[in-house]
Parts: sequence; C-alpha cells; structure tokens
Amino acid sequence: MDGTLTMAMHDFDAIRSALGLPQGQPILEAIAERPKAEAARLHQELDDLEIKLAYKAQMQPGADTLLELLKSRGCSLGILTRNGRQIADITLEAAGIHQFFEPDHIVSRDCCAAKPLPEGVHLLMQRWHCDADNTVMTGDYLYDLKAGFDAGTATVHLDVNGEFPWPEMTTAGVKSLQALIELIS
Repeated sequence: MDGTLTMAMHDFDAIRSALGLPQGQPILEAIAERPKAEAARLHQELDDLEIKLAYKAQMQPGADTLLELLKSRGCSLGILTRNGRQIADITLEAAGIHQFFEPDHIVSRDCCAAKPLPEGVHLLMQRWHCDADNTVMTGDYLYDLKAGFDAGTATVHLDVNGEFPWPEMTTAGVKSLQALIELIS
C-alpha cells in the first residue's frame, strides 16, 4: 500500500527516533522486543503517528488506472500492510482508492503476522480460493517481495529509482505503475 499504491512518505528513521527505538532496526520487531507494557505504549504511539500520516496519503500515479484494469479482468485485489487496519482504511480513503478493496481483502498487522512473513499472502489466497500460481505480490520494499516469494507467488518490485536491489526475489521490476500497466496489457 504505502509506496506502491500510495506515494511513499514515511520517514522511518524519524519514527524510530520519536519512539526511542534503535536506528536501522525494523520498527515492529524492535517494539516486540520490549516489555509488554512498554510495547503496548509504543504500539499506541506508532498508531498515532501513522494515523496522522494516513490522512495525508496520496495515490501513486496510475494506481486507479491499474486497479480498474485488474478489476475489469476479474482479478481479486488485496492489501497486505504492516500498518494497523484503521490506518490502512484511512490511507485508502484519503488516496481515493478504497472502493477497489473488499473489507476482508485488507490484511494488516492486526490480523496476522506482519510482512516479511508470508502469512498475510496465504490468508489472502485462502480468502480468494486461489493458489500461489495465480497470485502476484506487488510492493516497493524487500518485505513485500520476501512475503510473496516465501508464499510461492510471482513478485513485482515497484522501484521508482530503478535500482531493484533484490533481484533474487523479483519476478518483474517496474519503475512506475504505468510501466506495470504496460507490462500486463
């Protein structure tokens, strides 16, 4: 979602700093290492920070066209995010793309293990009644690609910089959603 269907705007180093977490360590994993009461407080602070960002979400250029194309072809669409569900809903609404996703097809850290673990991909495939051969995971970061790769799906890496640093987990790489539209058209 963030950085794929919406413009990337999270400053993860600033978030870590605001939460008092070590730089360079994944945020959710760093919080999980804390004592239970502290972790609960940090999760709430993280949610508060992310909700503020969610209201500012902007659609990635071409997202609506891509989603309309996929829907017209009968594809099931889902969101797999490390955000909480409320944050995902606010983000999709603010970006103007919420109408493309069934509520049960939005999978967040609130209902299963977060990416890079593949549980969310497996959950979506179960809900869609499909297998990995008929599923594609698209994302802008290693965790997206790893979740899809470990679930056995094809993966599409959206890298606006064109660097594609994880080729071993990438089935296809694109620099824009427009390039992805052209690839599947």
